[in-house]
Amino acid sequence: MHKAEKLSLIALALLAFAGNSLLCRVALKGGAIDAASFTSVRLVSGAMLLFAVLAWQQGRRGQSQATPRLPGDNRSAMALFVYASAFSWAYLSMSAATGALLLFGAVQVTMIAFGLFRGERLLALQWAGLLLAVAGVIWLVLPGLAAPPLLACVAMLLAGIAWGVYSLRGGRKGLKGAPSPHPTAVTAGNFLRAIPLALGVSLITWTQQHWSVQGLLYALASGALTSGLGYAIWYRVLPYLPATHAATVQLGVPALAAFGGMVLLGESMTWTLAGASAAILGGIALVMWGRATPG
Repeated sequence: MHKAEKLSLIALALLAFAGNSLLCRVALKGGAIDAASFTSVRLVSGAMLLFAVLAWQQGRRGQSQATPRLPGDNRSAMALFVYASAFSWAYLSMSAATGALLLFGAVQVTMIAFGLFRGERLLALQWAGLLLAVAGVIWLVLPGLAAPPLLACVAMLLAGIAWGVYSLRGGRKGLKGAPSPHPTAVTAGNFLRAIPLALGVSLITWTQQHWSVQGLLYALASGALTSGLGYAIWYRVLPYLPATHAATVQLGVPALAAFGGMVLLGESMTWTLAGASAAILGGIALVMWGRATPG
């Protein structure tokens, strides 16, 4: 893959990840749709787009490489469902920038923690970075005028942990070792497996549901474009990125979400958010850019 093509795909993937935060926030902030319905529509439309991409890929290959009939696995689908559901509920009461910051902070800390559990060792500077990132999260969620509601913060941190687990299970090293030879197919299968769980929550919360055409369009765009197509682009470029680079470039998503929130949603940048952002992203960058040594 040429460098220009790789950089273009990375930029598109990061814009898609930030777009998820913006679309979810604008849909739920205005009450255009409820959180459960947003999650269900997002997963259904994401699955449809991913299977369409998969069919196109198989057509180009002449179906020379067979894929499993129902790829993915139930544990990964559960992690995907928890991420998508908690993500939607959290954005009922927090800004796009704050949500993206907590989400990707939790994702990276989860993946770092798994590395430590697996036997990796951090240098002193990396430990300092990890402590700085944790301090930034604590600063962000401390009670105060600018702090988002605690339950919303907990929900977004849970979403980040779930996405970190999902990334580990589907990554090149993963929880089970070998990478999947069909990453798009696996992602499509996990979306499909997560749909019944999302529909179950929608059924339980049926009396609280509400949606409009505008809200459904936001959810469709989140599922098909910024989720389905975004993930397809990300998995296209991921094999050409070192693991540390793949993790580090995602730290740009909160900045993109913050900028988009200010320009498109009229959100403001507070000193608390700016300081916490610097602490969290700077701390994680120190960990990622350092070199872990095996235990």
